[in-house]
Amino acid sequence: MSKRLSNLNNKVLSWDDALRLRNIWALKGESVAFTNGCFDILHLGHVSYLAQAADTAQHLIVAINTDASVRALDKAPNRPINPEAARALVLASLSFVDAVVLFEQNTPLEIIENLKPDVLLKGADYDANQTDSSAKNYIVGSDFVKSYGGKVQTIPFVEGYSTTGILAKGKF
Repeated sequence: MSKRLSNLNNKVLSWDDALRLRNIWALKGESVAFTNGCFDILHLGHVSYLAQAADTAQHLIVAINTDASVRALDKAPNRPINPEAARALVLASLSFVDAVVLFEQNTPLEIIENLKPDVLLKGADYDANQTDSSAKNYIVGSDFVKSYGGKVQTIPFVEGYSTTGILAKGKF
């Protein structure tokens, strides 16, 4: 394996390793942003979103759904297109992504509670002020992050770029 590819693999972490890294950053007084998603086919919308997310803190951790949890989200029957290991490595290749973790739960709440990010981010289809956890636009973990003084923010989408839209064009 090439040295650069090995370095990318080192950014894909277990929950325990991500927590150790997060604690090191905290001891240095460095802030951590967190976001999550499927990131099935990386496109301009994802890159723009993740770059903006990275701008909110000194470090960015991205949690991605495992293949099983993507299927549980009732997306198209052929999703995910790319397996979790490939999705994780592609995300790790972005210079502004410091760590990638996988989660198999229905929501990322448990990993958010583990990592206690300074900033929690989601796309603009969510509402950072929504407090009704049963609402479709509620950001999972937002109440928890706000409880210790963390920030919850949304990031606008790049119009015309969504995995669903891209797949529809290709008629997958």
